[in-house]
Amino acid sequence: MNVKEIKKDIYSTFAETASEIGYSEIHGRIMAALLVANKKLSLQELAKETGYSISTLSLSLDLLEFLGMIKKIKKVRDRKLYIELHGDLLEGVKKAFLIKVQKSVEGTLNRFENYEKQLKKSKDPEKKKVMKLLNILEKEVKKLDKYINLLSKLKFI
Repeated sequence: MNVKEIKKDIYSTFAETASEIGYSEIHGRIMAALLVANKKLSLQELAKETGYSISTLSLSLDLLEFLGMIKKIKKVRDRKLYIELHGDLLEGVKKAFLIKVQKSVEGTLNRFENYEKQLKKSKDPEKKKVMKLLNILEKEVKKLDKYINLLSKLKFI
């Protein structure tokens, strides 16, 4: 295997991982390119490495910066924007994962609340059975929410 094939495999692995935790493949490819380069890259260099346009990269970089995984840098007397890895990769992945799960939990609890409101107005004979089921499911989702909150406090060594 040559260096080009190895880089391609690394980029694909990171893209797949990003996709598996609910983000775009581009986020994984950006992280892989920065890790492989082991230095800050200009936006143009990053576009060349990943195969994405500068405008497509810009949107994805905003999210990665929010997650604390990258940092955008402007140098004095240089018009180029540079991107470098920032913070701990594992912490960034944890934060990305937690945001996705917390959003899902919140959406689920909101749907359950809406179902309960609708059922209270309903005259359906199955109403009590469904309310009981919703209460059981709601308790389980709230346990998941507590677990996720505990997980968010864990620090990696």
